[in-house]
Amino acid sequence: MAPEDEILDVVDEHDRVTGQAPRGEVYAKGLRHRCVFVLARDAEDRIFVHRRTATKMVFPSLYDVFVGGVVGAGESYDDAALREAEEELGVSGLPRPEPLFPFLYVSPDGRQSWWSYVYEVRCTLPVDPQAEEVGWHGFLTEDEVERRLGEWTWVPDGLAAYERLKAFRA
Repeated sequence: MAPEDEILDVVDEHDRVTGQAPRGEVYAKGLRHRCVFVLARDAEDRIFVHRRTATKMVFPSLYDVFVGGVVGAGESYDDAALREAEEELGVSGLPRPEPLFPFLYVSPDGRQSWWSYVYEVRCTLPVDPQAEEVGWHGFLTEDEVERRLGEWTWVPDGLAAYERLKAFRA
């Protein structure tokens, strides 16, 4: 199945399911849906950072501190977090990501929004990211990530989630 054909739950401002639609239609019409953001840390507490491939439907070629993606129709946030983390990191047998907090992301232009859940996971396995998802990757310290925030172009929803995560931990 092509990514744009994947069926997603459409949700309201309270995260209640109101219908279903293919991902391509959800994106084209700006329908509210669900996403997960998983911060992956290695054994040395460094953060997995990657640049998305140029072929991604949303935010191509931008950097992100999270792995994750859309929650499929009928799928739980927790199941999506584990699935997406294993897929994007290219590992199996990852521990279940720890749920931290939900938030409603609204795009800067206000035309798109999605319910988001932020997670964290420890990945001590050797990673082998999906070539179709990840164009570059590395594990960076928090200080390195902070330095790169002003240098690289980041996905806006991931940046919003990262800022919320820092506030959550403060």
